[in-house]
Amino acid sequence: MAVIAVLGMGILTDISAQNSSVQTDTQNEVVTPVQWDLQSCIDYALQQNITIRKNRVNAESTQIDVKTAKAALFPSLSFSTGQNMVNRPYQESSNTVSGSEIIKSTSKTSYNGNYGLNASWTVYNGNKRLNTIKQEKLNNQVAGLEVATSENSIQESIAQTYIQILYAAESVKVNENTLQVSIAQRDRGQELLNAGSIAKSDFAQLEAQVSTDRYQLVTAQATLQDYKLQLKQLLELDGENEMNIYLPSLSDNSVLTPLPTKKDVYASALAIRPEIEASKLNVEASELGIDIAKAGYLPSISLSAGIGTNHTSGSDFTFGEQMKNGWNNSIGLSVSVPIFNNRQTKSAVQKAILQRETSMLSLLDEQKALYKTIEGLWLDANSAQQRYVAANEKLKSTQISYDLISEQFDLGMKNTVELLTEKNNLLQAQQEQLQAKYMAILNAQLLKFYQGDKLAL
Repeated sequence: MAVIAVLGMGILTDISAQNSSVQTDTQNEVVTPVQWDLQSCIDYALQQNITIRKNRVNAESTQIDVKTAKAALFPSLSFSTGQNMVNRPYQESSNTVSGSEIIKSTSKTSYNGNYGLNASWTVYNGNKRLNTIKQEKLNNQVAGLEVATSENSIQESIAQTYIQILYAAESVKVNENTLQVSIAQRDRGQELLNAGSIAKSDFAQLEAQVSTDRYQLVTAQATLQDYKLQLKQLLELDGENEMNIYLPSLSDNSVLTPLPTKKDVYASALAIRPEIEASKLNVEASELGIDIAKAGYLPSISLSAGIGTNHTSGSDFTFGEQMKNGWNNSIGLSVSVPIFNNRQTKSAVQKAILQRETSMLSLLDEQKALYKTIEGLWLDANSAQQRYVAANEKLKSTQISYDLISEQFDLGMKNTVELLTEKNNLLQAQQEQLQAKYMAILNAQLLKFYQGDKLAL
């Protein structure tokens, strides 16, 4: 899990009302919200993200493969014709067989044509066609599950980035407040310096602290913009357009929400996660692949039928009479029994068996990876909640200590080093509190998401 790393801390400004109006991107004809909350980001990404759209196209392609496999059950029909002109410059006369007629001609150039309508149908080929249909249907379901997997992945990425934006926005607020306090302390230091209560070196430290805090504010603002850019990229938005992101006020209830057990989350995830279901279907498809390969050992039976006619030049009969006299009908049955095919069928069966083993190992790997992810989320969430409680207590005591030192500094009873040391302690406590807060919220939401709930703040 990515650790939220933003310098500076603070308090979110509560936006009590959420603007639900929308605007339209006329270029792409896509309706975009005026204000983006987590759900609107997810809804937009599910429609516009390129990875998801590619997977949907692939799913449509596999549906065509299913139709192609079904069409193989039906006969095929084709029409053929051939037109030939033959020149024999050194032959005085020639005999041509047209149907049952022998045509004698003294012309050095002859012309003939034939026409045929042929049909063929595979009656039996070891159930290869039926198993292929089943396999293609499974592949189509897998492709649909890959769409769902990519949708889940995008939702998780958006949730992580969105919460990082909330963290960064709060960091900007805290750095703004910190800078204001530093400026006030510098101004107070100027008064104390004029009164002779502090040395110039102490005042220089206060001025340096103002510069440092101003730098930290710029850094926090840049970090916020970077996270917004990451979110735009996930949503496939133009980087030039500014996003108005809704910043909810998250209470302790959101941070300290009760966590489900790892066992319950894993059991739910095994039943609903698309990557697990896709791996199971891949195992079924690989088993069908073995049956398809074994069909190469069995005979195949095919039926064929056709009608045709022909004509040639130099005949005493007209074109229509030749077409009538040459008319013929045919029907046939062919049986192909494999005896030796250079080990192709045996190799195909062995590879299909190995493919099944690979699919089963992939399923096991997906299950282990899922449990590892859930266990990591649970441990991170539980640890973050405990750290948040401890960080709140530490922040309270540190705030009290800083307030006392600040008052004593204003009275000339504490020096600059003591003030700045206590101020850094306060900033560190705020940082620890914010990191624990947002890590707990993020991981708790992801645990619920793996149980089948929606991501929501």
